[in-house]
Amino acid sequence: MSDDEHTFDGAGDAGASLTFPQQAGTIRKGAFIVIKGRPCKVAEVSTSKTGKHGHAKCNFVGIDIFNGRKLEDIVPSSHNSEVPHVKRTDYQLMDITDDGYTGLLTDSGDMRDDLKLPTHDDELAQKLKADFAAGKELVVTVLSAMGEEQINAIKDISAK
Repeated sequence: MSDDEHTFDGAGDAGASLTFPQQAGTIRKGAFIVIKGRPCKVAEVSTSKTGKHGHAKCNFVGIDIFNGRKLEDIVPSSHNSEVPHVKRTDYQLMDITDDGYTGLLTDSGDMRDDLKLPTHDDELAQKLKADFAAGKELVVTVLSAMGEEQINAIKDISAK
């Protein structure tokens, strides 16, 4: 077989997982964890010792990073928990449409118009609209994890 008999179209994904395993006993407050299938930021961790032959257990309290709900899980500390791959990306805000979609400028100069204003955080959405209407130059931080993405922070970069 020669090399020119094989083609590669680059259309599929690389098979990268949405999560990776990490031992529950090593996960700390402020880290990310998957609880009940949702990506969460760990708000509290407590470890309880059990009986003579049992495992120590980690009690996790997490806040869903997309909808703000509080979730809890108990996992033996020696077992693995799923940890989401969380990516933060900054975009410059160029536009907000009447139906709540944002026009975002990427670092490479491309436009992106598929993200809506945050739905679980009305305060952030209102501040974003007000600052944009006031003519401020804004950079939004978008969190992506497990196939979801959402605006979760804004920064004013207007010259002072």
